[in-house]
Amino acid sequence: MAQREGGEGNRDGATSTPRLLAGSCQCGAVTYAVADEFSYALNCHCSLCRRATGSAFKPLAGIARGKLTITRGKDALNILGTEDWHDARCSLCGSLLYAIVRDGQFAHVTMGTLVDTPSIRPSAHIFVGSKAEWFTITDDLPQYPEHVVRDTG
Repeated sequence: MAQREGGEGNRDGATSTPRLLAGSCQCGAVTYAVADEFSYALNCHCSLCRRATGSAFKPLAGIARGKLTITRGKDALNILGTEDWHDARCSLCGSLLYAIVRDGQFAHVTMGTLVDTPSIRPSAHIFVGSKAEWFTITDDLPQYPEHVVRDTG
């Protein structure tokens, strides 16, 4: 596992390196490390995420792109899209590992590919306006027809 404990102050008051989480595709050809510093985690029900995963929704955790590093198998990545907006899959087993979004600034890590347990949990369901009709959401997380809407008042 790629876990390192961190974030606690040392004797000088400086913080140590953040805890790293390991992730992998199904066949293990592609592995990654990501800081356990996710900004948000959501369950996305949009038709693109449903098609990309083959499931009712995609649990994702968003993080600044620079905090995700491919540790093995970069040559086995299949990039579908552009440099600033794409899905990254293992070209051998097809696992969807992450998506680059928000003008290339963020990575949406597919939470099911994490080997280690992140400290964050999904906080809402998004794009439920286009969710699969055959799926019923049974938890108490907030549901949004599209993106999360923040109260500005």
